[in-house]
Amino acid sequence: MRTRQEVIDFCLSLDDTYEDYPFHDFNWTVMRHKGNQKMFAAICERMGNIWVNVKCDPNLTYMWRSTYESVVPAYHMNKWHWNSIILDGSIPTDGIKNMIYDSFELTKPKKRGKQNV
Repeated sequence: MRTRQEVIDFCLSLDDTYEDYPFHDFNWTVMRHKGNQKMFAAICERMGNIWVNVKCDPNLTYMWRSTYESVVPAYHMNKWHWNSIILDGSIPTDGIKNMIYDSFELTKPKKRGKQNV
């Protein structure tokens, strides 16, 4: 996975998602949940590569960063909860998809309903 469109297509394949351009800067594509409008991926071009910001369990942020040199503290985001994935070809597609999917799961709408007591 190397292009913005590949990331967008994967994100749109997840349930109830949409792409957004909220910053009046078409360099930034934001992928959101329809149910709560929360962002789970922010995509931009920076330093000649596509960068994808994803939310991450704080217990795993450093694991991903130490596994891949192209996973760094997130550009323009909270460094404890977000990573940037630099799409330079060094990370297997499955790894990229796993990180995006984890972000999707961490930000998706909470299920509402009666709790059993």
